[in-house]
Amino acid sequence: MVTSTERRRVGMLAPMQHELVPIVRRLNLDGDGSVYHGQAGDLDVVAMLTNIGMAAGADAARRLLELDVDWVMVVGIAGGVDPNVVKIGDVIVPDAVVDRATGTTFHPAAVGGGGPRGVLSCGDDLITDPARLAEMPTDGVIAVDMETAAVAAVCDEAECPWSVFRSISDYAGGGLIDAGLFAMTRPDGTADPEAVERYLQENPDRIAVLTQLAQDMTVATEAAAEAAIQSCATL
Repeated sequence: MVTSTERRRVGMLAPMQHELVPIVRRLNLDGDGSVYHGQAGDLDVVAMLTNIGMAAGADAARRLLELDVDWVMVVGIAGGVDPNVVKIGDVIVPDAVVDRATGTTFHPAAVGGGGPRGVLSCGDDLITDPARLAEMPTDGVIAVDMETAAVAAVCDEAECPWSVFRSISDYAGGGLIDAGLFAMTRPDGTADPEAVERYLQENPDRIAVLTQLAQDMTVATEAAAEAAIQSCATL
């Protein structure tokens, strides 16, 4: 229980280094590359790298809760489902988060200003099938990611409030991210340079795609970090 004389502590989970960097820079946090500490106004902040995937997200959430945080935020990027609904750089503040593997639905705690609302669908699978994507809007799904539902499950079990700030960096099935590109991505979201070189040698036409993806990712990671930090003032 937090008393009136204690500072509240917020934990921010970023699946990839690209997502963690703007949080650390904007708040001037100190850390070792995976865990950072500092302040956001009257709040203490712990920012942690989770790595990609549901298992990694759950493990990071457990480790974060061991640091006695009072609120957990998942901060990063997401793939949009329909470009007519969400645009690159839009920050998703979902009404619900669904684990695609189990069908379990989780509900974030309300915090900060609102962004596009709807359902965030989560799972380890890379969704590119047009038919599957076409079905998602009928269930209210506006974006997809690979960690949030796993974090939600851990936080709900621990009765710790949590929220989500995911910004659109690309569109699922839009062609920017394919299995080949995903395969050369390390667990922390950075690219394997040798794998990238081989990939571009085999697919020289994808250079423009990688450039566009990098630009859109920068827009999205900055937007997500800004939204999460601004929301701290409302806690």
